[in-house]
Amino acid sequence: MRQRGFLSRKLVHWLLLAILSFSLSLSGLTMPSVAQSGSKQLPILDSQPQQVTEPEKSVPASPTGLGLKEPQELEAFVDNFFNEEMSKTHVPGAVISVVKDGKLFFAKGYGYANLEKKIPVEADKTLFRVASLSKLFTATAAMQLYERGQLDLDADVNKYLDFELENPYSETVTAARMMMHTDGTTVRRIGLAARTEAEMELLGDYLADHMPPIVSRPGELYSYSSHSTALLGYVVEKISGTPFAEYIDKNILQPLEMRRSTFLQPPPPALADNLAVGYQHQSGNFKPVPFLYLNIAPAAAMSTTATDMTNFMIAHLLRGRYENSRILEENTVRLMHKTHFAHHPKLPGTGYSFRERLENNIRMIGHLGSLRGYSSSLTLMPDQNIGIFIASNSFSGIHGKLLSQLLDHYFPVPDKPAPLKPLALTNEQLDRFTGTYRDVEYPHATFLKPSAVFKHINIKKGDNGTLVIQTPGLFFLNNPQNIKLIPVGPQLFQRANDDALTAFGGAIEDEGSNLIKFAFNPLWPKIGAYERVPWYETAWVQLGLLGFCVLIFLSAFFIWPIRPLIRRLRGKPFQIERHYSRAWLLAGLVSTLNLVFIVGLPLLLWFYGAWKLAYGVPAFAIAFLSLPLIATVLTLGLAVFTVLGWKNKYWSVMARSYYLLITLAALAFIPFLTYWNLLGFQF
Repeated sequence: MRQRGFLSRKLVHWLLLAILSFSLSLSGLTMPSVAQSGSKQLPILDSQPQQVTEPEKSVPASPTGLGLKEPQELEAFVDNFFNEEMSKTHVPGAVISVVKDGKLFFAKGYGYANLEKKIPVEADKTLFRVASLSKLFTATAAMQLYERGQLDLDADVNKYLDFELENPYSETVTAARMMMHTDGTTVRRIGLAARTEAEMELLGDYLADHMPPIVSRPGELYSYSSHSTALLGYVVEKISGTPFAEYIDKNILQPLEMRRSTFLQPPPPALADNLAVGYQHQSGNFKPVPFLYLNIAPAAAMSTTATDMTNFMIAHLLRGRYENSRILEENTVRLMHKTHFAHHPKLPGTGYSFRERLENNIRMIGHLGSLRGYSSSLTLMPDQNIGIFIASNSFSGIHGKLLSQLLDHYFPVPDKPAPLKPLALTNEQLDRFTGTYRDVEYPHATFLKPSAVFKHINIKKGDNGTLVIQTPGLFFLNNPQNIKLIPVGPQLFQRANDDALTAFGGAIEDEGSNLIKFAFNPLWPKIGAYERVPWYETAWVQLGLLGFCVLIFLSAFFIWPIRPLIRRLRGKPFQIERHYSRAWLLAGLVSTLNLVFIVGLPLLLWFYGAWKLAYGVPAFAIAFLSLPLIATVLTLGLAVFTVLGWKNKYWSVMARSYYLLITLAALAFIPFLTYWNLLGFQF
């Protein structure tokens, strides 16, 4: 019997070592991919590389006076900008096109479309992947169906689908809300792309399985979602009875003579050789990124040239007309460009896919596009009849900087407006706004939910009746400045760093609470919402709980099974009672499983390249996600041994207390994993 007990203990020890070896072998299998993966944290889609920094210094006003007048002067200005900024911001190639009064005003390429082959960027030849600018074409297609009476913008979208979009709210998801990103869905990163054309999923099949859940009441908040636009594209496909890319080509690209534009992936052979290679800058070098075959084509798959995009801009500025062709009626274009939703009357809002920007006393509408290896922007100034398209073959914010300098140079504000009159608020009134807030745009339903902590901000009381926004230094790389908020109206504040406005809204529904629920546009002028985070969901509380669990698991790991193994290697007998042995073996096993998961999964995803989750979840990640499930089942055994240990007084009071601590840590770890979508296969 004693020999059998020894063999049983030895078997469990080898099992623990096998688990550790298995995790190390997975690490070894993924190591070769490090050289190929590039930056591990680089976002795949939509996220702009923004940081909270001091405002840019204004550039001198144009010597030719207010507005765009001479293409040669604009060319000199843009030449100078790119000469200074391309090397500074690590941009291999870029292009700009400008239209004015229904005609091409200026277009030019800079740098290289292909660094290896030294192929220069040409405005009328080089294609760029414009990512989310695709959404403007999808919305235009939807509005064509609206004109024909085939699409009701305010009808429940389920009316047009062959699968059911689950909605827990009484308010419906509609085409209008999908174009405004107020449909209640949110971000999804996992599985949105494929490695090859053959691996791409059909649009309807993909959305039926991967549509993110509706997490907020439709019509209440702006929450950017590429999947909602992809769903709108599928509605276009279902109503028209034509594949989405074919519909766009026939009804928009051909009438606008956009012969070098396509939604096909990859572009057809006649265009593929002129597609700019996407790059990322790493360790002092530019490295090409692989072509992402997107399963959400209507949201981000378009490739186009700068001169082709001028035709699209002209059509929207001329209210649907391009030369002798018309893609939309005038009233329909007005409806698209109109502001339909804003979190506050004084904040920029959104039309139907065209987002509003207010700068230099000019109302602009447009969109940004970001994809791994590419970034772009399209800006329309309807009152000035001007359109500006900028693109680059790197993930950078160079388009935003160029646009701001263009505005300061050609449309300067002669006199800075007088600051708004501050509103006096008491400390008690300011307390309503203070707390931790979180950007509402994060993956709610997958195991990437922990990325939400990188979008936390803290709002505290400042001096003289002000508020201060702090971005936690732990999560922001460049230790950004604090932003002072000066109260200027009911739930309305002015940011001291750029004079833009921040608003607050809603109230916590808990009885007796007077706290504000949402902060709108707290960091940047673009439309966005942050929600208050309860104290128990703040990063430091969650990190504290995780730290407690990790420390306890580490202690159990080192005490058992390492200590018995060391005794055995030294030739000393175990001399441990059977119930003691089994109980502490179980504690060691649960702790080891949890530790391997905590350390192993993030580490291996880092080496693997987290951006590759866009292709789906790799086998090693699925294996690691099974570990918490096993540990959760075994934790029930810990509870049993804890009760028996105290009831039968198996060990000393100190040993029993320590074992209870291990059990409590294991039990507390279960809701922690559940909250962060880490318990089970949530992807």
